[in-house]
Amino acid sequence: MSPEEMETKIAKLESMNDQLQAEFDHLDTLLREIGFASGIETLKEAAKELLEKNKDSDEAN
Repeated sequence: MSPEEMETKIAKLESMNDQLQAEFDHLDTLLREIGFASGIETLKEAAKELLEKNKDSDEAN
């Protein structure tokens, strides 16, 4: 890969990273606004708890 191609690839990756970071930040803000105190981190914890409860419920049946 030539240096020019590498620079083009890097620029595309940086742009994608910027877009993903903006989406992540927006989602985190929305989650905080609807009551997830620590945003995405709190959502992940809640999802893990639900999965564990469902797992326990399935094992009991």
